[in-house]
Amino acid sequence: MKTVISKIIISITAVLIMTYQLTGCAVNPVTGDSDFVLMTEEQEIALGRKNHAQILKQYEVYDDKVLQAYVQKIGDKVAQKSHRSNLIYRFTVLDSPEVNAFALPGGYIYITRGLMAYLNSEAELAAVLGHEAGHVTARHSVRQHSAATATNVLGNILSAATGIQAAGDVFGVLGAAIVRGYGREHELESDRLGAEYLARSGYDPQAMFNVIRVLKNQEEFEKKLAKKENREPRIYHGVFSTHPDNDTRLKEVIDAAKKITIKSKTVNREVFLNKTNSMVFGDGEKQGIVKGNNFYHKYLGFVISLPENWNIKNQPDAIVAHTESNDGLLHITMQDLNKRITPREFMIQRLKMDNLRDGETIQVNGNKGYTAWTTAKTPFGNREMRISVIYFKNSAWIFRGVAKDNAAPAKYDHTIMKSTRSFRALKSSEQGLASALKLKLIKARAGITFKELANSSALANYPEDQLRLLNSHYPAGEPKAGSLIKIVK
Repeated sequence: MKTVISKIIISITAVLIMTYQLTGCAVNPVTGDSDFVLMTEEQEIALGRKNHAQILKQYEVYDDKVLQAYVQKIGDKVAQKSHRSNLIYRFTVLDSPEVNAFALPGGYIYITRGLMAYLNSEAELAAVLGHEAGHVTARHSVRQHSAATATNVLGNILSAATGIQAAGDVFGVLGAAIVRGYGREHELESDRLGAEYLARSGYDPQAMFNVIRVLKNQEEFEKKLAKKENREPRIYHGVFSTHPDNDTRLKEVIDAAKKITIKSKTVNREVFLNKTNSMVFGDGEKQGIVKGNNFYHKYLGFVISLPENWNIKNQPDAIVAHTESNDGLLHITMQDLNKRITPREFMIQRLKMDNLRDGETIQVNGNKGYTAWTTAKTPFGNREMRISVIYFKNSAWIFRGVAKDNAAPAKYDHTIMKSTRSFRALKSSEQGLASALKLKLIKARAGITFKELANSSALANYPEDQLRLLNSHYPAGEPKAGSLIKIVK
């Protein structure tokens, strides 16, 4: 046992010495303290550049050059007051309904149109961008990357020294917990930096609290919606979701920023609202539109009627519908066709399914298809699964349907096949149904209420709640006469 321990100590010591000799400790641009990092600034920027390309594969850039330029302008204004003003920052609005913002190493910062919809001033936008810039200036991702890398190295050493593979796995789990533990402090530090950059840029640091209140309300609504739909809530990752707005430490860092001498406290509410007027809200046309239980896709030219009363999720690479009890699932994806083979041959050659049973050729609204049963790995474990492939234009649409109950694999088969057979080309008369909803600005007349606005809203689910959230009046309050408010059309 002593020999094993000695090997471990010697190996770890050697690796730490080697790591220090190769990289040493870098000076934190914010604090001036030494940080343990395993990459130079040039490597950090290269890492950001590489992952930026991956982000743009996963997300579309929102197609509005004027709005993109505006966000870049506000981001630059804040970043120029940061501790790393030498970097060239790239601020990108992503075409996603998700409520999110995040940063990559080297100055790549993203905000979704989904988050922007809930903001109500330029100062609030600057608060979000400043917070994300704080992650870059303090090199949070680099420090986490370095800690994770070191953890993996040490885990491998433990495995090699003990001869027990599990040792590396355990150490990896512990290391991951350590890295995740940095989150709270890093988020608070980014909030402090964001508030400081906000103040130095001429904005009121109070905007940070406004953003927290807006997103806390949005989070509560999302939790209520997720509970009704029997799914996990989709919540913004950052300090805005982890801090209550009465957080003592948060108040301290924002109060400190308020002491910074500034000539003005810019808010620019109407400027921001006018810039986001006509911005897409909810599903975008390039991702497809869910209305009721129908899914319309203008660009790809098709429509599907999904099972009634099932919860529908429009993912970047799939359409997913599941029962409210979460015991039935329909998963729809698309692949390009490259060879003139039959739908059955596509299943065997492309999907690698060689255990098809009870198969039959089908015609779905003039489109060739094939359907069969197979055994496959599913979110419920290995199950009997209905698999169908429909050819449409130069694509193969793949429908996978499964029931959780292993004793009743066909429990939802009729419902799943009904949806599969509903797949058809989009009619010219349905172009409007395939169009995205957009934010519109109106001036509130005296006596108008959100309930009244909700009655004529294009929003399908909880329209009054959503209008209140969009206008920072959740859960109560009414528009002031003459003020600009957002509606959805």
